[in-house]
Formats: sequence, C-alpha cells, structure tokens
Amino acid sequence: MLNSSCLTPLEWLSHLEELCLDYAHGLPQQEQSDEEWSGIGFRLGKLYLVAPLGEVAEILTPLSISKVPRTKSWVCGIANVRGNLMPIMDLQAYLHDRPASLNRRSRILVVNHNGVYSGLVVDAVLGLRHFRDDQRCDELPGDDECIHEYMMYGFKVDGEHWGVFSMHALAETPKFLKVAV
Repeated sequence: MLNSSCLTPLEWLSHLEELCLDYAHGLPQQEQSDEEWSGIGFRLGKLYLVAPLGEVAEILTPLSISKVPRTKSWVCGIANVRGNLMPIMDLQAYLHDRPASLNRRSRILVVNHNGVYSGLVVDAVLGLRHFRDDQRCDELPGDDECIHEYMMYGFKVDGEHWGVFSMHALAETPKFLKVAV
C-alpha cells in the first residue's frame, strides 16, 4: 500500500491509473455474422428502389423552384439551396415521359457526383434500408428497361423486391446531362 501523503497529485493520479488498468475488464465483443448493405429507400411509381448511401448527398422537401425556359420537359427548374443554385429534375418524367405526382410525401434526392449537382424528385423517401447479403438477387424489379439501365442488382425482403438504383450512373449518362431543348 502506498502512502498517499508522500505522493504529489500527479503521482497519485498515475498510481490510480495503474490500478484501474490492472483491474479493468475488456468490453464484450459483438460479432456480426452477416455484412449489411445500407441505402436510402425511395418509391418511384410502383417500384421500390434504394440508392447506395454514399450516392445521396442529402434529402430535401420540395422547395420553391424557378422554371428554366428551353429545357426538356423533365427539368422542373432551379432552386436556391443555401445560396447554391441546384437544377431539379423529375426522375419519373426523365425515365417514363410522365411527370411525378407531387404530394406531401414527395422528396428531392440530391446527387453530387463528378461536378453534377442536381436534385431528383421522387414520389416518396422510405428511409434508411438495411439488407443482408443473402437477400441480394441479380433479378431486377419491374420490366422497364429504361430504369434497368441505372440498376445494379436487387434485394428481396418479406415479399418486397427492391432495386439498387445508381445515382452516380444517372449523373454520368450523356442523355441526363443534355437538358436543353
């Protein structure tokens, strides 16, 4: 036993640290058996899609949009987002030539990839989704080849078929980048 009256405060703290380390027990280790894939779930028409987590910069509620003349029909316009002008595109209209029906559940997914900073209007955002490797499938949901171009693979969970939609692939598509009429 040490005589605490002979120790300086720093020596006493050092001694207490040694005692704590001698008697400390390690925390239990949590082992995860399955790797999980995470993404942002959203709905486009009747399709359930999920974008890789790293490909969605942010999610916005519909905002005030200014029309831009002489642009394609799927270009909603531009919006001021915290001082930056962002083009807003209707993803449903881009893929299927019919506009999305905007409602209180509609959201804007922001993609920021290789100089493309854009918002994509979707019918609804369904939150963060997690999938296990054993739920992955190569079969893509729906039968629309236009959207399959941007899907990588799918996940099947509880009777729902989710397609993994690549926002980066969309942002790299020349057709998507040509918005002028």
